[in-house]
Amino acid sequence: MDGREAEAMKIIIAGGGTGGHIFPALAIANALKDRDAAIEILFVGAKGKMEMEKIPAAGYEIVGLDIAGYNRSSLIKNISLPVKLVASFLQVRKILKMFKPDAVVGVGGYSSFPVLRSAQSMKIPTFIHESNSLPGKSNIMLGKRATEIFVPSEGMEKYFPAEKIKITGNPVRKVFLKNIPRQEALGFFGLQTEMKTVFAMGGSLGAKSINETIEANIDLFKKNKLQLIWQTGKIFAAQAAKAEEERSNVWSNAFIDKMENAYAAADVVISRSGAMTVAELCVVAKPAIFVPYPFAAEDHQTVNASVLVSKKAALMVPDAKAKSELFPCLLQLVNDEKQMKELKDNISKLGNVNADEIIATEILNKINRKQD
Repeated sequence: MDGREAEAMKIIIAGGGTGGHIFPALAIANALKDRDAAIEILFVGAKGKMEMEKIPAAGYEIVGLDIAGYNRSSLIKNISLPVKLVASFLQVRKILKMFKPDAVVGVGGYSSFPVLRSAQSMKIPTFIHESNSLPGKSNIMLGKRATEIFVPSEGMEKYFPAEKIKITGNPVRKVFLKNIPRQEALGFFGLQTEMKTVFAMGGSLGAKSINETIEANIDLFKKNKLQLIWQTGKIFAAQAAKAEEERSNVWSNAFIDKMENAYAAADVVISRSGAMTVAELCVVAKPAIFVPYPFAAEDHQTVNASVLVSKKAALMVPDAKAKSELFPCLLQLVNDEKQMKELKDNISKLGNVNADEIIATEILNKINRKQD
């Protein structure tokens, strides 16, 4: 070894931008600390993004880079992108030289690329956590020189070197492993136990097609003996609140702090198909109808949903057809107990409750092997 036996191991975790990157990153960090409390972990994120708030709130240190992603909607906003990219690489080199990590873990997001690329050029072991079934171009590039790549499902050798792939699933928050009684969960929302419950959700801004379809069919819920938990996102919250006013079978809010209660209360879930939502639904084993966000990079949400649909573990309605097909699809499903059971059984087989522990163990084993 190189004389660092007595020193604590140091690991950088890079990435963020959305909860789909931040929550797995925190799960991996916690699993690493569970294995070795002395490990020093430093997060690297993008200034102005949600990781700059969420990571310190979870008790970890984070450094923010002056970096931004490519803006697909406004080309003029990309003029400063090359300057920011060069600046971020300079910042990263400084961070790596000062912190001297034993390994760098990338979870996706703007800040992930310059950190992993710089680490690779400095011969520091790098690990990639790819949460989607269709990887982004950056991770595909980085994968060629990565030490190991953690993926959610089979078939990823199309994008990464097969010998570097380990199928781990996506880490989910431990709170979703709690066995919350249905009656208790429904009580949290003030709903009844005798009616089937639909949980409809979008992201932090909401899902326009889902929200508009729910609103257009709001009275059909009661007519079909259904009740609704509706996470709208902030843009649609006021409209949903009006729809909720005189309907005892509807609960709505912009956000849900206790997502574990929403899942426990639900008989069916309607949602986008971001990687972490898919991972959570596999763990909580709920029949799901996915409406993939059509503007996700490389349309990866459709790929995420298609993996489950191919295994008869979920249903999918294209965003463009949501207004005409989503509610009929929902009614057909809730009235077909056999299909409900089939979806529940099949999605439960895809759930991985210890992905974070597997990833942490692999990272530490690889680092220790290299040092030995």
